[in-house]
Amino acid sequence: MEFGISTFVNDDTIDTVTLARAIEERGFHALAIAEHTHLPASRETPYPQGGELPSIYYRTLDPFVTLAAAAAVTSKIELITGIALLIQRDPIITAKEAASIDLISGGRFVFGVGAGWNIEELRHHGTDPKTRGALLDERIEAIKALWTQEPAEYHGKFVDFDPSYMRPKPVQKPHPPILIGGDSDATVKRVIRHQAGWISNPLPVERLTKRIEQMRERAGHDVPLTTFGTPIKPDYWQAHENLGYRQVNLLLPTKPRDESLRLLDEYAKKVAEYRG
Repeated sequence: MEFGISTFVNDDTIDTVTLARAIEERGFHALAIAEHTHLPASRETPYPQGGELPSIYYRTLDPFVTLAAAAAVTSKIELITGIALLIQRDPIITAKEAASIDLISGGRFVFGVGAGWNIEELRHHGTDPKTRGALLDERIEAIKALWTQEPAEYHGKFVDFDPSYMRPKPVQKPHPPILIGGDSDATVKRVIRHQAGWISNPLPVERLTKRIEQMRERAGHDVPLTTFGTPIKPDYWQAHENLGYRQVNLLLPTKPRDESLRLLDEYAKKVAEYRG
């Protein structure tokens, strides 16, 4: 099982270039970046962890810009959107951004996507919460078409475009890996529908086991498994390895440069001890 780093890169934290280089130098396998465009000041949607939503959510840099910068100064680590809120994004622009990162990085991009939970945030993007699942499905399918067909076209209820040319195409064939975020029966169905993997949050082991069993039963085979926000708990890592996870991405708190580098050193030591 591989270990990566997942985090929120903000405008007052360790810079992207230093972070990406430090992750690769310490032998980690991936960098996963979260996305939130903004935080509506007036909202009713509760923060899933309880209390007020931390400012790191709305101060986070754009994930595609961040991963492009990371791609330019690294040569090995995977570059993961963890997760891109595709229900808030134009699919044609997103397809081009993602393919561009895959090209710049030499085929290291991983496309993690989800339907979002902050209802007010997605409403500001013109998304109807009641249809966001169907919208997500169509945008994933449309992006896959743009990545793999020349010319590409897509005709759905929410996404509709005639035969079109789009370059660059991704380096990875047929396209970069797709990971679906979420914890619901709909998530399980979406993973199967798109022949995707699952990127999970820190859930109880019993719940992880339930979802993975559902996916394997319906898919008829193992599903690629990775994480965002995994805590520094070796027993929890072992549970993920037992469940067949390919990779876990440890949560790096959103901190300034020196503290971030110190934490990465600690994490690297913990991983070495776990493997030893």
